[in-house]
Amino acid sequence: MNLNHVAGIALRQFYLYKGNFARVVPLFAWVAVDMVLWGFMTRYLNEVTSSGYDFVPALLGAVLLWDFFARVMQGLTTGFFEDVWSRNFLNVFATPLTLPEYVGGLVVTSIATSAIGLVVMLLLSTTVFGLSFAAYGAMFIPFVMVLFLFGIALGILSSAMVLRLGPASEWFVWPIPSLLSPFVGVFYPLSTLPEWMQWVAKLLPPSYVFEGVRTLVAGGEFSGATLGWGFALALLDIVLAGWVFQRVYRYAVRTGLLARYSAESVS
Repeated sequence: MNLNHVAGIALRQFYLYKGNFARVVPLFAWVAVDMVLWGFMTRYLNEVTSSGYDFVPALLGAVLLWDFFARVMQGLTTGFFEDVWSRNFLNVFATPLTLPEYVGGLVVTSIATSAIGLVVMLLLSTTVFGLSFAAYGAMFIPFVMVLFLFGIALGILSSAMVLRLGPASEWFVWPIPSLLSPFVGVFYPLSTLPEWMQWVAKLLPPSYVFEGVRTLVAGGEFSGATLGWGFALALLDIVLAGWVFQRVYRYAVRTGLLARYSAESVS
């Protein structure tokens, strides 16, 4: 893999954002709104309940982690969509660029854009609403890493879906985090779900993260081996997503779909 090629893809995305206020604002605006909304919600819950339970690390922390996951996924897919919207695929793949280098550049872009959102969320949650990460301890970093890996996997898989089905299918991509959130138990224990949903949750890496968050906030001990399953599943998802993207790309090249890629060419 040529790192200069990877950097070239990332640099293209940088120039798209540079000096374009409309592109930069969404990197932090919506996560800031979420932090403010859920921050006041958790503050209100702390005031009206007498249980002594602190909702800030349980709910606001969960929102922060889930928004970070969504930013990672959307950071990768948005970079891919830029080439969709500009009809730029033939220009990109007419170069010596390889598929892993292209995807690697999108991953670097996702790291940069999601890091901006994460910094904004951390500043708001800690300075305004007093969120302390002491409740998570050293587990906070593994939590973030599992969500990052799964976000990358879903971003690659979503890009493959749009490449295969056409630009109009991007509307299937944006709701994915919302569709997954009931299964992974962002705001409630997995034990509240029906049994069939719990089986689905066991296949989704974020479910291990949010179960761990609730366990630690409640003062319990969360097994690192349990989170290891989340890591393993996230890595497996990346491998599978990369395999799917490669298969779809080869199909698009073999059938000429890449050359006639437009909103009308969906088959």
